[in-house]
Amino acid sequence: MKDATGNSVTVKIAGTAADGRDVEFSASGKTITFHGFLKAYVEGADDPNAELDDRERRLPQVGEGDPLSAEEISVDGHATKPPARYTEASLVKELEEREIGRPSTYASIIGTILDRGYVFKKGTALVPSFLSFAVVNLLEKHFGRLVDYDFTARMEDDLDRIARGEAQAVPWLKRFYFGEGAGTGGAADAGNGDGDHLGGLKELVTDLGAIDAREVSSFPVGNDIVLRVGRYGPYIERGEKDSENHQRADVPEDLAPDELTVDLAEELLAKPSGDFELGTDPATGHQIIARDGRYGPYVTEVLPEGTPKTGKNAVKPRTASLFKSMSLDTVTLDDALKLMSLPRVVGKDAEGVEITAQNGRYGPYLKKGTDSRSLQSEDQLFTITLQEALEIYSQPKQRGRAAAKPPLKELGEDPVSGKPVVVKDGRFGPYVTDGETNATLRSGDSVEEITPERGYELLAEKRAKAPAKKTAKKAPAKKAPAKKAPAKKTAAKTTAAKKTAAKKTTAKKTVAKKTTASKAAAED
Repeated sequence: MKDATGNSVTVKIAGTAADGRDVEFSASGKTITFHGFLKAYVEGADDPNAELDDRERRLPQVGEGDPLSAEEISVDGHATKPPARYTEASLVKELEEREIGRPSTYASIIGTILDRGYVFKKGTALVPSFLSFAVVNLLEKHFGRLVDYDFTARMEDDLDRIARGEAQAVPWLKRFYFGEGAGTGGAADAGNGDGDHLGGLKELVTDLGAIDAREVSSFPVGNDIVLRVGRYGPYIERGEKDSENHQRADVPEDLAPDELTVDLAEELLAKPSGDFELGTDPATGHQIIARDGRYGPYVTEVLPEGTPKTGKNAVKPRTASLFKSMSLDTVTLDDALKLMSLPRVVGKDAEGVEITAQNGRYGPYLKKGTDSRSLQSEDQLFTITLQEALEIYSQPKQRGRAAAKPPLKELGEDPVSGKPVVVKDGRFGPYVTDGETNATLRSGDSVEEITPERGYELLAEKRAKAPAKKTAKKAPAKKAPAKKAPAKKTAAKTTAAKKTAAKKTTAKKTVAKKTTASKAAAED
């Protein structure tokens, strides 16, 4: 029988609602122009769960302007999902499809965009940063030809032609840098005849001062809020800089651009910003302020005017980060003076080595020479005594792993191993162990209700499932008999042949000339 023929059709149906509004409906399906074998059998008709093309909705033959009656109208919602973020693998695949780069350059491309802060990683996903938007905006507006996908792909082809010797490099570079008319003939466009896509780099970079850096790095957010990418990172602001209604707030660097909504921007602007004057240091007379910086809130002193800021005589203001328990709203002058007094000298050990308490990037710690020890809390920086510090240094230093956590529950001695069984908190949840065998608690077990008998049972089940240890026997190594390779003679030169029995080297003379190898053999 002959095949059926038809068309996939989407019908737009116009109508008028009861309140007089114009509405539009749509219906999708197939229209059959020639039934063919469908007159006898529809594939999938005997399987009601089948999802085959032949079981798609049939539409009647209709024409434009035909009046229709609606037997059924259903509401169907659809939301477009954004494409998944690039990973390193999917980005390489995209570069291959666009013919950008080469396999030898893919790793350096990914390394460059990561090192320059154009993207950052969230899991395996590559998330673009606000800086990347500013860079792309700059390139597309002022260097559009250089970042055009087709230009990049064609330039790769041109460079390949030059590498194969099919085109000359100097005319190509001359045309690329100086623009049209700088090269001559086909060599200037690398022999591909489309040299129009090359050139003008000198013209593009000559007047860089005309580029408005503020414009290319500004992006509207909404509600008169603008995101800007500055020298020290992204920030948002509203209003003119010198106006009374001016607001400004830093944007977290790990915030994805698509997560910066108007509501979040309003929330960031509502947070207190600027300098908080705390008072005057009675010892120096300098003003002490608190502010929110790039790496978190901190306190610092304002040096008098005329204090050298650069050169050998430069004076740096005292600065200290706030403790985790502090905030800009609650920090006081006394707190600031304490923070800026760090590092604090605790005392000296028996050998006269000074011990200091300091607050570092990874938390509070003690330092004695090159030996440092962590402290439990930031408050210890001001309260720890010399005796307490010496006790900490008298204990062996922990390297790598911290001290083991105490058991959650003790269940007694195991009847099989005779060792104490305890419940511990592990990486994947609580488990029972006797020091040799570990068994994870099941879904119906809990630390509070588990009994010793249940713990012994879990360990017994784990031992029963453990595979038996097999002892592999090593086969004695066999020595293969050494084979003597026959000496090969050449007409041009000869190599000294060694005799195994006598272990003597004989030199062979050639009629034409002696090679270096033969001469060395003769001298031996």
